[in-house]
Amino acid sequence: MKGIRGERLAGEFRKEISSIIAGKLRGSYPQLSAIISVTEAEIAPDLKSAKIYISVYDTDLTRADNSFEILKENAGFIRRELSKVMRLRTVPELRFIKDGSMAYGEKIDRIISELEEEDEQ
Repeated sequence: MKGIRGERLAGEFRKEISSIIAGKLRGSYPQLSAIISVTEAEIAPDLKSAKIYISVYDTDLTRADNSFEILKENAGFIRRELSKVMRLRTVPELRFIKDGSMAYGEKIDRIISELEEEDEQ
C-alpha cells in the first residue's frame, strides 16, 4: 500500500504486532528468542493481506527457527489481537516472512572488523 496512509498504517501494524509478540505471545511461549523484531509491514491496498517481515536474532539457530515457526502458527491469534486494538473494518490476513537483514548486518560488521584487524597488523 503506497502513500501516506499506507505508510502510517504499516507503521502502526509494526508497532502493534511487536507489542503483541513481546506481551501476550511471549507469556504463552516463554521459549521464544529474546530478540524478535518486526522490520517491515507491506499491506495490500484492499486490506485483505499483509506481509510482515520478521527478524529473529538468537545465538542458537534452532531456537531462532522454532521462534519463527511459533509466530507463523500463531498468525490467527496475532490477527485477532490486532482486531481488538486497530480500528479497521477488516484486519488483513498476516503472512510472516523471515527477514535476514540483522544476520546480514552482523556478517558485514564481522567482515569489516576482520579487515580492520588485518590493516592494523
